[in-house]
Amino acid sequence: MMTEGKPDLLTQRIKQAAEVIAVSSPVIALTGAGISVESGIPDFRGKNGLWSKYDPARYATIDAFLSDPVEVWNMLREMDELVLAAKPNPAHTALGILEKKGFLQHIITQNIDNLHQAGGSLNVIEYHGNCSTLSCLSCNRRYSMEEKRHEYLPTCECGRILKPDIVFFGEGIPEEVLNLSFDIARKARVLLIIGTSAQVSPANTIPVVASKNNARVIEINKEKTWLTEQLTDIFLEGGAGDIVSGLLKEIIKTGA
Repeated sequence: MMTEGKPDLLTQRIKQAAEVIAVSSPVIALTGAGISVESGIPDFRGKNGLWSKYDPARYATIDAFLSDPVEVWNMLREMDELVLAAKPNPAHTALGILEKKGFLQHIITQNIDNLHQAGGSLNVIEYHGNCSTLSCLSCNRRYSMEEKRHEYLPTCECGRILKPDIVFFGEGIPEEVLNLSFDIARKARVLLIIGTSAQVSPANTIPVVASKNNARVIEINKEKTWLTEQLTDIFLEGGAGDIVSGLLKEIIKTGA
């Protein structure tokens, strides 16, 4: 938008953020549910999210899965339908292009939907796992969701009901993922926060680690969060698709 021939505040901030990213390295991104809303996957905690229909204490904890995997799969099937129908949106594809052009080094995502990879990103750290594969908790065999989707209850050759390779509540983040994420955050010169209010621990400590090590923090969210006042250097308010696409255009222009 333009006002009286002058760029509006958001346009000015996008240009400012692009200039910072274009001359900095490494640049990393921390993404959450908000980046995938435009792909048709509601925020789990939002009005139309899965937690409005399924109590997470009953359907999303590792104890619930271990005690009654049949019931938990009622929720997992619905989640799979949402993810299967989703396609990368302009924010995902813009991040993929930024990585390809060397302006973005890593993405740490809290999402399990595989949309960053589908959008062209290669260096993706999946903090909470990925729902495209399944594992047997008994014999450790792994399967793709694609090959098991026809089964009402995806079952291993050994007879045990399979678990998606996602981190349930009550499970720890894999140590390798945890260590790599913090190492990347410590070394980052710029942290892009996209579509997350950073409420879930321990992912919410990543911005703190980056900021303490003098990274510039650029936040893209539809509304302000606790990060905005405490850590964020540049706040870009709005939808991820439009803003990340706008950043891409400005970065290419600035970094050309």
